[in-house]
Parts: sequence; C-alpha cells; structure tokens
Amino acid sequence: MRVEIWSDVVCPWCYIGKRRFEAALAAFPHRNEVEVVWRSFELDPGAPRERPGDRLGYLAAKYGTTRAEAETMEARVTAAAAGEGLDFRLDSARGANSLDAHRLLHLAAEHGLQDALKERFLSAYFTEGEPIGDPAALERLAVDTGLPAAEVTDVLSSDRYREAVRADERQAQRFGATGVPFFVFDRTYGVSGAQATEVFAAALDRAWSESEASIDLGAGSGEGVACDDGACAVPHGAEG
Repeated sequence: MRVEIWSDVVCPWCYIGKRRFEAALAAFPHRNEVEVVWRSFELDPGAPRERPGDRLGYLAAKYGTTRAEAETMEARVTAAAAGEGLDFRLDSARGANSLDAHRLLHLAAEHGLQDALKERFLSAYFTEGEPIGDPAALERLAVDTGLPAAEVTDVLSSDRYREAVRADERQAQRFGATGVPFFVFDRTYGVSGAQATEVFAAALDRAWSESEASIDLGAGSGEGVACDDGACAVPHGAEG
C-alpha cells in the first residue's frame, strides 16, 4: 500500500501530523508493506528566500488579529507539538520560500532518503532556526543526510524537479486539497489535517481492506488542523 502525504516544510501542523501518522504506522500490522511518499505543496509560493521583519507582526496581519493573539496562537501550536515529542522554537523560525527544499525532496526520493530529508528539513526549520530557503543551508542539510553533493549542487543551480513539484501541486488541486497535511491512502481514501493517531490508524485499516473506496476529503474526527496559507498557525478555538 502507498501513502502519499502532501505537506510543506514550513507548516507546523505537517510536522505534528507526521508524528501522529508515524505512531499509527508503527502499530499497523502491515507496516512493512506500506510505502510512504512525500508530495510537494507550497503554502506561499511567492515567499522570498527569507521573510524579513517582525514574525509576530506578519502573523497578526495575516490573520487579522492583535500581536498578543498571534502570540497565543503560536503558544497553542507549540503545545500541540510538545504533545508529540517535538520541541518547537517558533521564535527562531525564519519564514521562507520552500520550492528548493521540495525539489531536493524529489532528489532524495530517488536515493531512498526522502523521509530522512523531510525529517531533517522540518527539524532544521522548527527547532534549529535554519534558513530553510537559503541554498547554502539546504545544500549542507541535504549532504549531511546522505545525498551526493554533486547532485545536490546540480539541483540547486538548475530548475531540476521544478515540474515535479508543480505536478504534485496540480494533483493536490485535483483531489480538492486546499491545505496541508493531506494524506492519500492508495489513491482510494484521503485524510485531511493533523488528525489524532487513532484516526490515522483507522485510515490505514480501512484503506488496506477497502481498496475500492473513493477519496473522502473529510475523513477523520473533524478536529485535525491543516495549514492553508503562508502564516500557518492555529485558528482560534482549534486544537491539534
């Protein structure tokens, strides 16, 4: 069975959703027969390589809230992350364009290192304050993960895999996905948002036994949170 996950490396709920899905997969009896593929989704394709200025001010403007409310929103997502064993340090996160990171993830897939690089990028952005839009930082992170330096340099100095990224995003649109994370199980069953581990466990079971089921974008409890814009934070009243 193949599970395709559309997500962005600058999306906090994508990292939280990754952990919850991984917990479900670890307990799935057929886990060794599950292939996980990371698909590209840019929350803010027009973002600069690094977004300058006041992070909380940008978040408040994006959501039409006060600075204090934006701070509360960040505290909520940080708490949700901590519940999954993640140490978010959003005060040091540097908003950026994620296209190059996605292109490198396509390269990593060819070397069997896609999940490892995805994890490395997420950790670098959310816990280490790495400039995830900076080519030098991306190159260092990718090579440290095990990708050949020459190929990494080639990708970053060219348009290689750009069309693959766009193809992923077009497919997400065809599925009706407007935010991430978005999980598709064997192209038969979909789950939107960072749902609870139990929801992912049920999805794995259902997809395994119902390979002819149709895509259901509303699967889950309705409480999973997804990111649908460049600010990507917890809406008021939402819980992860």
